[in-house]
Amino acid sequence: MNSIEQIISAAVTLFLVMDPLGNLPIFLSILKNVEEKRRRGIILRELFIALGVLTLFLFFGQQLLNFLHLEQESVTISGGIVLFIIGIRMVFPSKHNALMGKNPDEEPFIVPLAIPLIAGPSTIATLILMVNSNPEQVLDFGVALVAAWGVAAIILLSAPFLFKILRNRGLAAIERLMGMLLIMIAVQMFINGIKSIL
Repeated sequence: MNSIEQIISAAVTLFLVMDPLGNLPIFLSILKNVEEKRRRGIILRELFIALGVLTLFLFFGQQLLNFLHLEQESVTISGGIVLFIIGIRMVFPSKHNALMGKNPDEEPFIVPLAIPLIAGPSTIATLILMVNSNPEQVLDFGVALVAAWGVAAIILLSAPFLFKILRNRGLAAIERLMGMLLIMIAVQMFINGIKSIL
């Protein structure tokens, strides 16, 4: 796989894990009591905070793995399991959202929009896994992160417009499709980890 293919593959995976389409209704719900003029500014601020957090883990996540003495195979298999669970939840969503509680009268800051909705544990784990598998391609993964983040940003900034077009049913259908793709990626990661052990 050449560099461009690697970047595209990583960007698609990160985009699926970020799940901006699945987060659209949550963003709209959280920001419904905020003045319309402020919403775009808040979303932009939270997007850049999330990008900063993800960039930190991109460049220093490997050091964390080294400190914890984790081998590549364990990270690959555990990452595949986590992504599989996320994909299953996207295909079969629960009515109960595990989002942290919030005061509806306060403007959201960092939690829950930046973390965990954009820069969630799954996205952070995926970044660490990518760098651990190919540490020499960290800059390629940086490009992939910015690309995935950019597309997610466009979608989230277009939240009110997209919601009017797709409605709940359309968003749910797209999220389930993304979940199926994520499950396939997760299974392949798990297989790769088992192959490395054997």
